Formats: sequence, structure tokens, C-alpha cells
Amino acid sequence: MGSQRISIHFYSVPYSETLNTDFNNLCEKIRHGELMHLANSAASKIALGFKPGSIHLEPSLLTNMNLVVITDIAQRYRISKYPTLKLFRNGMMMKREYRGQRSVKALADYIRQQKSDPIQELHILAEATTLDRSKRNIIGYFEQKDSENYRVFERVANILHDDCAFLAAFGAVSKPERYSGDNIIYKPPGHSAPDMVYLGSMTNFDGTYNWIQDKCVPLVREITFENGEELTEEGLPFLILFHMKEDTESLEIFQNEVARQLISEKGTINFLHADCDKFRHPLLHIQKTPADCPVIAIDSFRHMYVFGDFRDVLIPGKLKQFVFDLHSGKLHREFHHGPDPTDTAPGEEVQDVASSPPESSFQKLAPSEYRYTLLRDRDEL
Repeated sequence: MGSQRISIHFYSVPYSETLNTDFNNLCEKIRHGELMHLANSAASKIALGFKPGSIHLEPSLLTNMNLVVITDIAQRYRISKYPTLKLFRNGMMMKREYRGQRSVKALADYIRQQKSDPIQELHILAEATTLDRSKRNIIGYFEQKDSENYRVFERVANILHDDCAFLAAFGAVSKPERYSGDNIIYKPPGHSAPDMVYLGSMTNFDGTYNWIQDKCVPLVREITFENGEELTEEGLPFLILFHMKEDTESLEIFQNEVARQLISEKGTINFLHADCDKFRHPLLHIQKTPADCPVIAIDSFRHMYVFGDFRDVLIPGKLKQFVFDLHSGKLHREFHHGPDPTDTAPGEEVQDVASSPPESSFQKLAPSEYRYTLLRDRDEL
């Protein structure tokens, strides 16, 4: 694996032994290596620890920025709090930011881990049959390691290694799988799931990345207490299926209907599923218990809205209309003022019936003002 360059940008208090930057040269630094952002008083403390020679992390670069002054950087990279640390690989910002301990040692350990090779080499093909099939596995078969095909594969693996397990075989080991040349295989979770083959150009980074990302990052993700803060920071409302952990049938139905009805809404709302037992409190907010699961709801970060009977998800367009009603403001209006006039029966008197919608429960998983300085509040959609 080639040498990787990591540059860390500290947002806030300047420190003379770090490299200060602005928006223009920040973009230049991103193009030339890997980058992490950090903000506020914790930044100066960590920056002081990274004095030249204190910890060997070459090749690396430390930079200090004042977020309050350089607001265009905060807006471009959606930095809503500080301290914030964001990692860039090959000019691309990673979804997951650093949320570990704010100490020099912890950050140094994190950087070393990020610089390690994310690809496991297969020495015999039989190893591919003993993979952990609870994970998403990407396997590349190459004639040689020193090739453009593998360099593109390696770049993608560095970006998506948190979402998939990456493996590779070379030369004589990979030859039985290279009857049509170098190739990439996706092995989905589950022993009965069929493999999928990448049919695009292996030297095309964008094509390879998009195909692997589509396989590694599921359309419907699981929300946990560990990743809740990260998901709320994406700034999108949640469409959540609450289900018992062992109820895989309801999850499969939900996944299929989201893919069928809502694929065009990807990027406007997050599709999630949650363990009913672990998320009893949000269920209580909408007057439900684990015994009522499966339950579908939207959390807009201000209010929660319940879908109704789970089986209605199979009615064509029903789930899509539920999401559209969120975006149009209809769910919010009807919670406060009763049904829209168009939803009442002919001749029925329209009444302005106010209600008290349940408050958002998942907003509590958002970054806390006790841990961060928040730059702005999120408006309700």
C-alpha cells in the first residue's frame, strides 16, 4: 500500500506551530491528501500536544482554522458544531467524523488506524468460502498488485472500509476467478444470497466507487445509540421502522417497499430501522409499546408522526404519500389543525381541531450542548 498523507485542520484558536489555512488553500490541501477537521478550545489543547517530533505520524500535516471567521468552510462542509473532526480521503469527505476521546494519544491512534491497509489479502481461494457472511464483502481478483485496476480498488476501499469488508487475491491465487480478466465480486450478507459482479470499467474510479457504495451502504440503515448522533447530523428527517430484532419479515417488507416507492426520495429523508426493545422510549412518545411492533413513524426532529397500520405499507403509493405529506407540511398542519378540507367527506363540516403532536424523540440523540458548541439550530422540515 502506498504512502498516505493525512492533514489535520484545527478549527478555532490559532497555534503557531500548525499551519493556518483559509477556504482556497483548504480545497488545495484536500486534493493532495487526507484531511481531518477540528474546532474550538479542544483544538488548541490537542494542537499543543502535536508539537514537532512529539508523535511520529509522518507523512502528516496539522492545520488550525477559526470556524467563526471562516464561515464559508463551515457551510460547505456542514459543520454545525465544534469541536468537529472530519476526515477526507482522495478529496472526498467521509460521512463518519471522529467522535472519540479528545486527546493527543486517542487522535494519534485513530490516525494510525486510518492509515492501515483496509484490504485483506487472500492467500488461497478457499479463504473466500469462510468469510463472515453477516458482513458485506467485496472481493477483488487481480493479475498483479501493481496495476491501475488495483489502485482504483484500493482508493475505494480506503473510503468505504467502515461499510464493507474488502479482500483481494493476486496472481496464481486469483487466476481461477479471472477467466474474463480482473474483476470485483460483491458477496451480500447471508449464505444464500447470490454474488454480484461489477461489469463496469475497473480503471474508472467514479463508476467503481458508485457501484461498491451502492452495495456497501444499505438503503435502509439500522439506527443505534452508537450511531444516532452521526445520523441526526446528516440533517434529514427519519422514516423509521420499529421492529423486534427477530422479526426479519417486517424488515424485508419495509426494505422492499422503500426501494419500490421511495428510491427517488433518497437524499431528502433517511430510511432507518430500529430495535423495538432498545428504543422503547421513542415508542412511548407515540403511545406504542414493543407489543405494537412493527410500527412505522417519521421523526422530523420537531415532531413524530405515525404511519398507521403496518400492512398498509403494501398499498401501492401509500408509504410514498406519507413521506410527501411530510415535505408538503400536511402532517404538521393536520396535527395542529385537524384534517385538511380535502380529506373530509362531502357535506361533512370542517372543524379546526388542534392537537398536541408527540415531540421528536431522536432529536435527543443529536450533538449535546454539554459536549459541543452548537453553531445553529436545525429548522423543522
